[in-house]
Amino acid sequence: MFKKILINEDIDSLSLGLKTVLEKLYSIEIHQAKYCDEAYNKIRKAVLDQEPFDLLISDLSFKPDHRDTKLASGEALIEKLQETHPQLKVIAYSIEDRKYRIKSLFDDLHICGYVCKGRDSSDEIIKAINLLAAGEKRYISPSLSHILLDNSVLEIDEHDIDIVKHLSSGLSNEEISGEFKKQQKSATSVSSIEKRINKLKIYFKARNTNHLISIAKDMGLI
Repeated sequence: MFKKILINEDIDSLSLGLKTVLEKLYSIEIHQAKYCDEAYNKIRKAVLDQEPFDLLISDLSFKPDHRDTKLASGEALIEKLQETHPQLKVIAYSIEDRKYRIKSLFDDLHICGYVCKGRDSSDEIIKAINLLAAGEKRYISPSLSHILLDNSVLEIDEHDIDIVKHLSSGLSNEEISGEFKKQQKSATSVSSIEKRINKLKIYFKARNTNHLISIAKDMGLI
């Protein structure tokens, strides 16, 4: 079983409620943070004190306020921890339900659990903790379990997503090319963008650009 858990959540009622539930069930040390920078500093200090956390439960979205932050989101925190504390297990706890983002959390940021916030989310957090402590590699909310089996998003990269996002905003291929050049991205020519759009249409069996945008939205890519 985990010995030391950090809950990173900026809504006091949610953080306290989860802490209370876990303390009733487990004899473990539970700490809280309201900002991603604060969470990172607590994790780093715990390691220096040789009393490391072995599980982080973190939201993904944090409402900005007057503070200057280096890590503005749960994703940024998790990415940073992968560089500095890869041994720390992470459960993401969020309302996010877009397939692409959730798959990216597992595949690119190597989280070990994802719980979708909702009516039964406390029970799911408990289930995730128990399964991970028992040796399971991954846990995802049952309502989202199909996402990890959907291979259709594996061949789509960030460049493709950006193109479809711009198309959904009404930009032409020429305007998209201009935006990419400003951002100094690769494959910025109009012909390169047209090739990618045609590839995406074939891949998703889209009849036209509007159909492609609709499919991308349905899949949670944008």
